[in-house]
Amino acid sequence: MTIAPSVLRERHGATLVIRLNKPEARNAFDLEMRQGIAEAVFEARDNPEVRAVVITGSGKAFCAGGDLKSLSAEKRPVFADRDRIRRLHVWFRELTNLEKPVIAAVHGPAFGAGFILALACDFVLAAPSARFCAVFTRMGLVPDLGAFYLLPRVVGLMRAKELVFSAREVDVDEARSLGIVYDVVPEERLLDEALTMAARFHSAATQAIGISKNILNRSFNLDQDTLAELEAAAQAMVMKTDYHHDAVSRFVNKQPLAFQWPAKRVPGGGK
Repeated sequence: MTIAPSVLRERHGATLVIRLNKPEARNAFDLEMRQGIAEAVFEARDNPEVRAVVITGSGKAFCAGGDLKSLSAEKRPVFADRDRIRRLHVWFRELTNLEKPVIAAVHGPAFGAGFILALACDFVLAAPSARFCAVFTRMGLVPDLGAFYLLPRVVGLMRAKELVFSAREVDVDEARSLGIVYDVVPEERLLDEALTMAARFHSAATQAIGISKNILNRSFNLDQDTLAELEAAAQAMVMKTDYHHDAVSRFVNKQPLAFQWPAKRVPGGGK
């Protein structure tokens, strides 16, 4: 019997879809899936033809978190476990700081590391069935996969503490009110809506968006003067790009710009 890979990669034009593909385990992370995600992230980073990324899950879940059965099957020295977690951050930092738009299409549970994987994306589109949970303390664990960095930046420090300490589930409406979810869309249209959103960026200034994302991700850690210096350096670079020169030419000649975000609200309320 041929076993399907635990992570699938699909190209839709200039969008790379990364699909977690262990539906029988609700797409829980094991070593094979972690390696598959890492390879997909590096492909998205290194392929100039990829201009946007969508992450989703097969079956009835986005990702149920770590595969505790596989993690507990082998007894390892404490520093081996420490190194295992540290290795996660090699590809996770690349995903968080990927200089291309990344969209999560979430249905069903996004628990534990699956919750944090969604937070690493720039936008979360969620079906009504989506549920989010920082489940770690239920298992006597601390949050991992970058949760200490991402969660308080998305929901604020006090709310992050509440979600971690309580390990309670958050439904899609509350997740949207907390800023976790960008938009709620019908389940049957979830992937299509994510692909439509990603396709809007195919004509965008990828370099300008990428550098903007890079600086925004650092903005909580840097002072105003440092951010001003990064702003000046970034602006000097993107002003030399072909995209900027073409946009100026279009503007001067009263032609439509290549990139224009739709004015209407998409289904569910996001812009």
